[in-house]
Order: sequence, then C-alpha cells, then structure tokens
Amino acid sequence: MFKTVSALEEILGELPSPCYVVDKSLLEKNAQKLAECSAQSGAKILLALKGFSMWSTFPILSKYLDGVAASSPWEARLGRQEFGKEVHGYAPAYKESELEEMDRLCDHLVFNSLSQAEALSRHCSSSTRLGIRVNPEHSEVATALYDPCAPGSRLGVTIGAFKERLPEGISGIHMHTLCELGADALERTVLALREKANPLLEQSSWINLGGGHHITRDDYDVAKLASVVGRLKDDFGLEVILEPGEAIALNTGWLVSEIVDITNNNGPIAILDTSATAHMPDVLEMPYRPQIWNAGAAGEKKHTYVLGGMTCLAGDVIGEYSFDEALKVGDRLIFGDMAHYSMVKNTTFNGVQLPAIVEFSPISPSFEVIRRFHYDDFRNRLS
Repeated sequence: MFKTVSALEEILGELPSPCYVVDKSLLEKNAQKLAECSAQSGAKILLALKGFSMWSTFPILSKYLDGVAASSPWEARLGRQEFGKEVHGYAPAYKESELEEMDRLCDHLVFNSLSQAEALSRHCSSSTRLGIRVNPEHSEVATALYDPCAPGSRLGVTIGAFKERLPEGISGIHMHTLCELGADALERTVLALREKANPLLEQSSWINLGGGHHITRDDYDVAKLASVVGRLKDDFGLEVILEPGEAIALNTGWLVSEIVDITNNNGPIAILDTSATAHMPDVLEMPYRPQIWNAGAAGEKKHTYVLGGMTCLAGDVIGEYSFDEALKVGDRLIFGDMAHYSMVKNTTFNGVQLPAIVEFSPISPSFEVIRRFHYDDFRNRLS
C-alpha cells in the first residue's frame, strides 16, 4: 500500500493540502495485471467509473482495458468522450428522458427489472446489445450495505421471476454479487447461478460478471478466475465481461492531510484539514480504518490520538492512531489506498475545501497538480 511513499515524503511539504495523490506507475502496473488476466481468461475487462473516474489517467488505462462501465448518462458520456473504447451501461432504473442518451452512448445497456426491459427495450437501437441484471440470491458479502443479494435487494431480478425465459430483445445477463473478494467467491456464485438459471445462460450470448473482483491484489487467484470464465465460454459459448472497480486503482494513491489543531477530551484529538464524511466516506459507510504512513494502532506507539475531520458532524472521526513522535499543528499525514471510491464520492458538506487532485511519479520524484477546487466549484453546485 505504501510502496513508493518514501519518494512522496521527499516532496510532502510542496503538495497542496488536502490532496488526493495518484501514482501513475502503480496505476499502470495494475492495468497491466488486468490485461494479463484478460489474456489468460479470455474475458473483457472494463473500468467501472463508479469506483475511479480520474479521466486524466484514461490514456494510461485505455491501453490495457476494453472499455468502461457506466451507471448514468454523465458517466457514459465521460467514458465515450475521454476513454474512447466500449461503453457498457447499467442503472437500477432509467428515466425515459435518459434512455435515448444512454442508448446513443452505450454499446451494451443493461436493465434492472423485467418491467423496464419490456417497456423500454423497444426504444433502443438495433446496434445496442441489451441485457438484464439477475439476482442469484447467493450472498458472499459480509457487510449488508454492500451486499447486492441481501434479502429484499432492489438490484436485479430473482431467477424465479424469469420463468426460464429472457425478455424479448435481451441477449445477455448481468450479475454483480461481490465486493473486495477473490476468485473463490466468484466460483461459488457462478455455481449457484448455473444451478438456478441454466436456461437463462443457454439463451444468452454474453454475461457480465460485474465488479468486486480484487484481481490486482497480490494473493488473487487469476488461474481460478480463468477456469470459471473458461467453463462459461466452453459450456454456453458466452462472451464474458468483468468490470472491477476497486481493483483498477487498488493501492495506487493516497490522501495527504495537514493537522490544523490539537485539542483534548479524555485524550488528545488532532483535527485535520480533511474529512471522513466528505472526502473518504467509505471510512464511515463500510466502515473501515484506513492505514496511515508511520502510524500504528492505539497504544502501539508512544503517542496516541483520535483523528477528526473538519466538519460539524459529530461522527466525523477517522479513528484512533499512535505515532512515535508527538503530533503538532502543521504536520502532514498520508492516508493509504485513497484513489478509488474517494474522489468519486466526495462532497462539499459544510463548504469544506475539496482535496486537490495530483498525479505523482516516484522518478525524481515529481508531481503535477491536475485540479484545484475553488469557491465557484462549491457555489455552482447550489442554487
């Protein structure tokens, strides 16, 4: 996670704070690994824009990936204009006013319900490959917030509702059941799908296995994924598509923050110029405890602090960390693995400053500030 952070430390004081920093060389290594996985498995691999849509890096990613997965007309437009390869669209529902644009921008378009597939598919052009999302009712995700197959899920059509027939005009199926999981979870899920939905697979010409595949993690079993994909291709003649979101930018970036104040209430509290709720919301939503360079768990090192954000939300707390040296106002902290699901989810709650976006190269080392945000960015989101 902190492979090149020693080089980042050399220029830490020169960076704007707060800022997201993405290492282009690490991002390219991930993309190369995904391309190798695609070659080994025969599956197309897409960039899921909902996880990472830093379009200044698209010239790197488009060399290795087959296209993008979009969840809205704006994401589809970004993918078409900036990535320049295939665009696959899916949303839990489409307004009729959005459908024309999605149909124009997308090569594949997936419906979430039988009702929308039946009502809207006839308005799509013949060049767009249409699909429908299935819910195999097989859960692998421990956190309910991120489980697409939790009881009562609004995502996808349960197998029984199909009555063994795909809707007219639908040529493929989409399934997304995973989150930060390995190929073993995919294998179990596909087995459940095959047991429950064999007729649907036989009627399909393609299948999208969604996201949640941690392919770029060091211990990911690419051979197992290739075996699962190979069986789908051999047994049903399917084109197989994957759209990992987190795996694209996993362990490629950081969030740099500065300590603004240190207070005390049953122990020292460091207030940062960043925010969990506004700038790294998965810390509260998942929830999880992000790693910080040169920091340990509470009590592990000599000086322990609660780290809090800049907003008035009482729960805007990142966690409790310990350090070898006492912290002071002006010190910089480096949060690890902050490229994915951070920039795409941040907000201007309380009017806090959005972190700048920085591209970093460990060679030299050097950096380029790609984007700074100003008052007008906040004002123009309002009325």
